[in-house]
Amino acid sequence: MLKDSVNFRVHPSPSISGKAVIPGDKSISHRAIILSAIADGNSKINNFLQGDDTLATIDVFKKMGVDIKNNENFIKVKGVGLHGLYADDPIFDFGNSGTSVRLLAGLLSAQDFDSHLIGDESLMKRPMLRVIKPLQEMNAKITCTNSGTLPINIIGNQKIKSIKYKLPIASAQLKSCLLLAGLYANGTTEIYEKIETRDHTERMLTNFLHPVIKKDNQIYIKQANRLIGCEIDVPGDFSSAAYFIVGAVITPNSNIILENIGVNPTRSAMLKILKLMGANIEIKDERLISGEPVATIYAKTSKLVGIDIPEDLVPAAIDEFPIILIAAACAKGKTKLSGAFELRIKESDRIQSMADGFSGLGIKTELLDDGMIVEGGQFSGGIVDSSNDHRIAMAFSIAGIVAREPIIINNCKNVSTSFPSFVMTAKQVGINIDYV
Repeated sequence: MLKDSVNFRVHPSPSISGKAVIPGDKSISHRAIILSAIADGNSKINNFLQGDDTLATIDVFKKMGVDIKNNENFIKVKGVGLHGLYADDPIFDFGNSGTSVRLLAGLLSAQDFDSHLIGDESLMKRPMLRVIKPLQEMNAKITCTNSGTLPINIIGNQKIKSIKYKLPIASAQLKSCLLLAGLYANGTTEIYEKIETRDHTERMLTNFLHPVIKKDNQIYIKQANRLIGCEIDVPGDFSSAAYFIVGAVITPNSNIILENIGVNPTRSAMLKILKLMGANIEIKDERLISGEPVATIYAKTSKLVGIDIPEDLVPAAIDEFPIILIAAACAKGKTKLSGAFELRIKESDRIQSMADGFSGLGIKTELLDDGMIVEGGQFSGGIVDSSNDHRIAMAFSIAGIVAREPIIINNCKNVSTSFPSFVMTAKQVGINIDYV
C-alpha cells in the first residue's frame, strides 16, 4: 500500500518484459458490492480491487447494515434484499470515488431513510447535476449545491417512478445511477444513449437474475422483485493494464503479457486507437467470465505514428487518455484528440494536467477546449505534478521509462484509489521506479 506522502521517481529503463499481474477491475468491483448488498442471500466476489475507492463503497454499505467480510483474496457479502438497508447515521463519506457517489445517488433515492453524501476535497468539486436532474424527474427528493456539487441531500421514503430518459452526455455513471433507481421504480424505466457507454451494470444485473433488455441504443429495466446472490469473478482492470501496454509499445526490446484482463468493447477502445497508431498488440484466449469478456493481451515494442483520434472512439477510452497521450508523445508526427471535454471534469482537469506535464518535459502541445494536439518527440527529465490524480501520476511514470533523464512525479498518493500495487508491479517488469 502507498505511504501517506508519495512522490515517484522513474529512471530510464533499457526494456521492460514479463507478465504483469493487474488487480481487479474498479468499475466492476463497485457494482459487485452494490448489487450483492441488495440481493437476497450470500454473494462471493473474487479478485476484488483492494483500492481506496472500492473500499469506500464497502464502508458505506457496512454503515447501512450489510455484513461484508473482506479477507483480501475475496469478499463475502450477506445481502439484505432490496428493502433491507437502513442508516442510523445518514452521513456517507465517499472519499475520492465519483463512481460510488453517482451510482449510489440512484440507489439511495429509493430508500426509506434520509442520506447526506459527501467526499474528499477533490470529489466535492465534481459535477453532480447530471444525476440529480433525472432522479428528480423520477420523484426523488434529491438536491445538491447551487454550483451542482456535493454535498447531496436525499429525503427518503419517496415513491420512485419510472422514466424515459435520453442521456445528454455519454456517461456510464449516469446510466448506472438510473438503472439502480429503476430497480425500485414502478413500471419500466427506459434509457436512450446516443453513444454506447460501458455496460458493466447491465451485464452484472443478469448475474443477479434481473436481466436488462437492450435494443439498439435503448435500454429497459423493470421494477425488481428481488435479486439473487451469486459468485462474481472480477477480471483484471483494463484501465490499469493500459499503462503496461503503452509501456511495452514505446520502450525498445520490450514484451509484456497481461492475463485475465477485461476487454469489454464498451471500454477497451484504447486498443483500437493504439493499433491505428501502429502498435503491435495481440488479443488471445478470449472468453466470458461472469458475463464479462476477458482475454490475454500481448504488447510489444512498436513504431508509432501520430493520428487524428476518431471521436467515436473517445467515450470508450475516456479513462485511458492520459496514457494514450504519453504514447502520442512518443509517436512520429502529431496526434489530435478532440471530443473529450469530459477529461476536464475528472479527478483533475486532465487536459490541462497532461499539458502542464508535457511542457515541463520538452513535449510540444496545443490545447483545445475538448482535447489537445501532441507533437511527438522525446521526454527530457524533470518534475511533474500529478494534480493528485492517479491516472496522471501513472501515465507520467510510464513516460519516465523512455525519458533522457529521470522524471519525478509529485503527489501520487491517490494511485491507491485504483492501483495500490502499481510500483511493485512496475518493478517486477523492469521499470526503474521508486519513492522519493
